[in-house]
Amino acid sequence: MKEKTLVKGINIGKSLVLSFTITLVLILIISLLLTYTSLKESKIPLLNTVIMIISITFGSMYMAIKMEENGWLYGGIVGALYFVLLVLLNYFFIKPFVFDIYSLSKFFVALVTGIIGGVIGINIK
Repeated sequence: MKEKTLVKGINIGKSLVLSFTITLVLILIISLLLTYTSLKESKIPLLNTVIMIISITFGSMYMAIKMEENGWLYGGIVGALYFVLLVLLNYFFIKPFVFDIYSLSKFFVALVTGIIGGVIGINIK
């Protein structure tokens, strides 16, 4: 039983690393586009949300494929943990966390995206 729990934890960790790697790559691409094209900075909040959705989807799909069951549950866990880690990183490096309707909506977007990614991952397998 402990071995199965350890495998789940490792797979969640790998899924989060994959999600944050995709996030980093996409943010670098957006930064280059902002620097060298006429892309306006007013689009950054929308692009951040799109990057979050893409990253969580792929991380949740990976998790569901590895676990082979309960994709919606594991996908939701990956989405929620991604958001929590993002908030912690934001708190440590940028500014204090403010709990408002915007933060709550971003959490639900992350959770629902994770659930959908997990369902997609199960159905791909």
